[in-house]
Amino acid sequence: MKKNRWLIALSAIAIHLSIGSAYAYSVFKNPLSDLLGWNDKEVTLSFTIAILFLGLSAATFGRFVEKWGPRKSATLAAFLFSAGLALSGLAIQFESLTLYYLGYGVIGGMGLGIGYISPVSTLVKWFPDRRGLATGMAVMGFGAGALVASPVAAHFIQSVGIASTFYILGGAYFVLMLSGASYIARPPEGWIPKSMQGLDSADNKNKKRRPDDLAQLTANQAVKTKRFWLLWVMMFINISCGIMLISVASPMAQEKVGLTVVAAASMVGIMGLFNGAGRIVWSSLSDYLGRSNVFIIFFAVQLVLFLLLPSISNALLFQAVIFIILTMYGGGFSSLPAFIGDLFGTKQLGAIHGYILTAWSMAGVFGPMMVASIHDATKSYNATFYIFAILLVVALGTSLVMKSNIKSIRSGGVVKEPVSNNKVINLG
Repeated sequence: MKKNRWLIALSAIAIHLSIGSAYAYSVFKNPLSDLLGWNDKEVTLSFTIAILFLGLSAATFGRFVEKWGPRKSATLAAFLFSAGLALSGLAIQFESLTLYYLGYGVIGGMGLGIGYISPVSTLVKWFPDRRGLATGMAVMGFGAGALVASPVAAHFIQSVGIASTFYILGGAYFVLMLSGASYIARPPEGWIPKSMQGLDSADNKNKKRRPDDLAQLTANQAVKTKRFWLLWVMMFINISCGIMLISVASPMAQEKVGLTVVAAASMVGIMGLFNGAGRIVWSSLSDYLGRSNVFIIFFAVQLVLFLLLPSISNALLFQAVIFIILTMYGGGFSSLPAFIGDLFGTKQLGAIHGYILTAWSMAGVFGPMMVASIHDATKSYNATFYIFAILLVVALGTSLVMKSNIKSIRSGGVVKEPVSNNKVINLG
């Protein structure tokens, strides 16, 4: 059956929209504490475990995605993610915190990781002319998942209880993810879109052609390159800065600029909008500005904003700065798959993407723990901004080294890359 690449993108969005409901986890925190007496740290730990297993499973099963294709891997993700939610409901009925960690954290987290990477390499292959836009659409679905899940989950918690809510969401997401998995498929070998056909002909000599990928590397080859680790560091710092703000947004806004509890909660909701919007806007811009330039912009702008945050006392200005940072947090995620394709090709993009996403696992623990520790020690968030500004200096330097590395390769330099037969290949 002939596939429509825009329907492939819609299938990817359906999968990411489902697993993106994890960002609505805060909806369950107070009800769980009130019902079962679990304290805030116990409830939050489940989400931390889920993010940890997201990165670990993405790295571990990246090869599975490449070997068996997006349909089978997305189907497996549907079973795991839905089973995790169902087990969460069962854990609440039995009042078992351990079972809750296993269900929502471990099994659900594995579903998150496999579901996150399953559509990405496929989309890059369907949209070689618009890599940033394609991956941005899917990853925007993940960022926007909370916008759909939050009000729905809140409604069901009130009407049918927490356990039943998990059962209902598990069933609904299972159907939605399977629907996406049933259509998604790789393009035929050698397929290119009409927009790229005949670009070498005389009639099309003035059309801009997408630059060739730097190389076509396997995952094992990619991790032995300098630019893989440069990209890992860039993602780790970008995610740490964003997830740190997400983890303390409400109390930080109340303490720093005097927002009320209700106003701070509204700010958190709007942060989700900017997180999602940033994913599509920045990834689309990266198709024109270049991926390395976009990351340089991310770190340069965030460095200035983090240095300004300690002195900001105006509530509107404070929120505007936070919203801008959140667009870059989301934009980093959506630009990443296209950047991987540029740097390492599409040969094993899913597996390489999985390896890079271990930065998300580490940042998911580092960012929130760092801000909590600093605040406990200083009773202020200002020191946190300065410390993360130092990290952003490191990230900015790393992104400049990445740009220089890419420029050197494209200008005709000979770069030693590890290949399966131990030969040196010329990437110039």
